[in-house]
Amino acid sequence: MTTLILTVAGADRPGLVSAVADLTGAYGCNWENSSLAELAGTFAGVIQLTVDDDRVDELRDALRGLDGMLAVIVSTGSDTSPAPEERHVSVTVLGDDRPGIVREVAGVLSAHALSIRSMTTETRDAAMAGGRLFESAVTASAPASADLDALRADIEKLTHDLQVDISIL
Repeated sequence: MTTLILTVAGADRPGLVSAVADLTGAYGCNWENSSLAELAGTFAGVIQLTVDDDRVDELRDALRGLDGMLAVIVSTGSDTSPAPEERHVSVTVLGDDRPGIVREVAGVLSAHALSIRSMTTETRDAAMAGGRLFESAVTASAPASADLDALRADIEKLTHDLQVDISIL
């Protein structure tokens, strides 16, 4: 079996996931993992599939038939499971929105050798105070050697500058 990663994007409309599922199902693919979303009228996602080795090329050709509906990029997947000695770290950010929050938080995580496994971000109106709020949830893998106390301290330095609340679980 070959693992493929499909990156898909296109103008949102009903039936996009169904079209991809129908096509990949016709080639005997197993849809293993995905992250799909609509943002500002654009549908985008990443899909992990497995397919018989002898069907990879025909599947790639068939996926070109989705052009006009979805742009599809096909790449060969690899196992990126955390090593047994790695730990999962969750970071949540909530505070006043301003440019640079993602850059600064991601910079601290990178400086401590954490690898982001998933990240969601959202801005919304602040109900009582006015203005905009920024919220993010990050799950990352930390090597066993990572000093989580130092990570927490570096993130807490950002909380003062950014006026955000961050928790590491």
